[in-house]
Amino acid sequence: MQNAANSPGPPNTAANWQHNAPETGQNAASSNPGASVAGMADRRIRLVVLFGGRSAEHDVSCVSARHVVAAADPEKYIVDPVGITRQGRWVRAAAAIEALNAGPDELPERLSTVGPEVEPLPVLAPSPGPGRDGTGDGERTVVLPILHGPMGEDGTVQGLLELARVPYAGAGVLASALCMDKTAANTMLEAAGIAHTRWRALTLDDPDTSGRDLEPVVDALIDDLGLPVFVKPASMGSSVGVSRASTRPEVAAGLRLASRYDHSIIVEEEALAREIEVAVLGNDHPEASLPGEIVPGAEFYDYADKYDDGAKLLIPAPLDDDEIAECRRLAVDAFRALRVEGLARVDFLYEDGRDGRGDRGWLVSELNTMPGFTPISMYPKLWAVTGLGYSQLIDRLVDLALERHTRRERHTHTDPEPAAGGPS
Repeated sequence: MQNAANSPGPPNTAANWQHNAPETGQNAASSNPGASVAGMADRRIRLVVLFGGRSAEHDVSCVSARHVVAAADPEKYIVDPVGITRQGRWVRAAAAIEALNAGPDELPERLSTVGPEVEPLPVLAPSPGPGRDGTGDGERTVVLPILHGPMGEDGTVQGLLELARVPYAGAGVLASALCMDKTAANTMLEAAGIAHTRWRALTLDDPDTSGRDLEPVVDALIDDLGLPVFVKPASMGSSVGVSRASTRPEVAAGLRLASRYDHSIIVEEEALAREIEVAVLGNDHPEASLPGEIVPGAEFYDYADKYDDGAKLLIPAPLDDDEIAECRRLAVDAFRALRVEGLARVDFLYEDGRDGRGDRGWLVSELNTMPGFTPISMYPKLWAVTGLGYSQLIDRLVDLALERHTRRERHTHTDPEPAAGGPS
């Protein structure tokens, strides 16, 4: 058999994969993307790229996934893009598969969640037999859940992947849930002694339908935090539903907006600070990238700034060596405090005491466990300037997924052996 590097081999997508019970016997090679046309095992990894989702960040996910599938090395992976519609249906991304088979340059700017409907568990599961832990002779499947926001980045899909016993990239169930809920994340960071801006949390039904009078709530928030403040849904990303409020009416309007996206709301004081971001990568031994700085083009770093290329990104950030070392250390500390594995982007507010800014130093704003992977997203840009290219980053995420899965399989027992001397 020719070396894969010198042979075109099978296509880079799982176009003929049958999403029903895994086949066995002679017919398996014709429907299994992990088997070569010659009937010999294809040692490439089947890379399931999940994208779309039910959250307000659906479109961002579709753009991120486009660039992930384009960058995945065809010598190492058989890419299997699977979309989740806004209504929660799982589909085979037929147009993406067809375009990718014609070459990455044929992919549209964003993937579409249109295609034949599939069942989640069969589409995720590797074929039976050896290799479920990423070793041996069985098919190796790894899932990249390129999903942003609720019902994707919050531990829900991660729990499904755990039940399916399939390796997946990124944070596990606990860390995903913690980091998605800003109130829970802030509480954990404070317990670990990691500084944050002052904040308050509240729950709020939609005041436009409940008839709730917001005036007492607004007065209490302003008395406690002052003005201006940022009003955010507790479990949302990409600045969706976020507003900056500098008057009482604006605070009330911000609460109404945030309540459209979440029952739980967080209100934070405004810090006069620089916005610094650090990418973290790893499991037990995480590493931090060089930091980058965001100079917002709008009043704050909102959705349009992030995805319409309105903000100015300074990569690497203009910081001295001591500042760089400190923020990288703190990024890893926050990553560990929230039990994150795989990857995260750690966002800081840095009050350096200069140019009218505050002097409290480094304040962790939040951790994003599945940051954007678009061409203008900070996470891949930070690793690129640190020396890890986009394709290499995908390789590293896959390696980390397999590493963690092997460990978890070793430590998970449905029938543990009795302790020595104990009942048998």
